[in-house]
Amino acid sequence: MSAGTRRRLRSAPLYVIVWLVGVVMVTPLLYAFVSGFKSTDQLSRNTFGLPSPWVTSNYTDMLASGSFWRMLGSSTLIAVGTAVLTVGTAALAAFALARFAFRGRELLFTLFTAGLMFPFAVAILPLFVLLRTFGLLDNPWGVILPQAAFGLPMTIVILRGFFREIPGELEEAATLDGCSAFGFFWRILLPMARPALGTVSILAIVGSWNNFLLPLLVFSEQTWWTIPIGVQQFQGQYATDIARVFAYLVLAMVPALAFYAVAERQLIGGITMGATKG
Repeated sequence: MSAGTRRRLRSAPLYVIVWLVGVVMVTPLLYAFVSGFKSTDQLSRNTFGLPSPWVTSNYTDMLASGSFWRMLGSSTLIAVGTAVLTVGTAALAAFALARFAFRGRELLFTLFTAGLMFPFAVAILPLFVLLRTFGLLDNPWGVILPQAAFGLPMTIVILRGFFREIPGELEEAATLDGCSAFGFFWRILLPMARPALGTVSILAIVGSWNNFLLPLLVFSEQTWWTIPIGVQQFQGQYATDIARVFAYLVLAMVPALAFYAVAERQLIGGITMGATKG
């Protein structure tokens, strides 16, 4: 038996496990997608079979609904705003904590890392009072600012570790060429840290997109409802029309799945590079 054959045999259990995990994850999605083409009566009579006939109106009615596209736009705006604010602020803070030596630096970094242990649910009541005081209820900034604040600790931890790996000789050479500290940060450090910046941006966007509790707390009017709130409200409104609920759930998942499919390589590449550097 050749070495290649033995290696493939040793890897066979791993491939089997990967395929099993993939089947377990894809099966519910495929079931929801097919069920969205059924009527509720078909679901009760033919739970696992193919639709007969295929009811496309469950999807087309949703796509023709202005409320769905409004919630999609709201989720996108809030997610992008959160990512830009989180990554921009964290990059500046991580640069200072990684490249400058000053008294209390490690204490300040410890305070940021302590934020990782602070649960969001504990801050609900004071956060609501604070947002009401500043008039940020029913305002997208009322979601973007708290999300960015709670996303800062993890983002700073990731970017600081990456920034510290940049050779000091590179900064010295840039300084000798007349580059200021901010110039080095903007022109050299950020382009080199593109994989890490991409990773934390993706994490910020995904976290914002899946956030349900904060938008529910801030938005009392439908104008700025996000996709998670829309799913919850739609389930309550059409609790008896299960097939239509399945269709809505599938359409609500499509943007997130499409974004992850596009950003997957960037996310995995950034995590892998960080693990290699560590």
